[in-house]
Amino acid sequence: MDAVTSPQTADRHSHLVQPQAMEWQKTRFPGCEAKTLLFDRDTGLMTAMMRFAPGSVLPDHEHVGIEQSYVIEGALVDKEGPAQGIACKAGEFIWREAGSRHAAWCPDGALILAIFQVPNKFFEADGRVVDASGQDWDEAWGHTAAQRARSV
Repeated sequence: MDAVTSPQTADRHSHLVQPQAMEWQKTRFPGCEAKTLLFDRDTGLMTAMMRFAPGSVLPDHEHVGIEQSYVIEGALVDKEGPAQGIACKAGEFIWREAGSRHAAWCPDGALILAIFQVPNKFFEADGRVVDASGQDWDEAWGHTAAQRARSV
């Protein structure tokens, strides 16, 4: 699993991650940066601190698995989609069902703890379906969806 861990990590037991010692990583979405706290390449499970500049938008995407977000500062607002206008503000928690689709924005910026069971699918204007890094979603993560379907 990927993350910066402290020397206090115990093999196969507890993995201490110190976000304050990590650098913010730019994403391909303007105004959005992340600190990945946990990332399992086999399953796609990811926990990240996400920082959004005022007015930044996370474009049209689908949550393949359950997505959970706890807003520490600012607000996360559904810009488009069935829940348009719902705002999750500082101190609030929102989760979205697998298959939910929307665009989100942070009108005044935000700091969010986000947990994803599987990376999101982003829908590009040219018809491609990609992950947050721009890779073809099926090539990068199709194996995770197949695993989940078999276990149901």
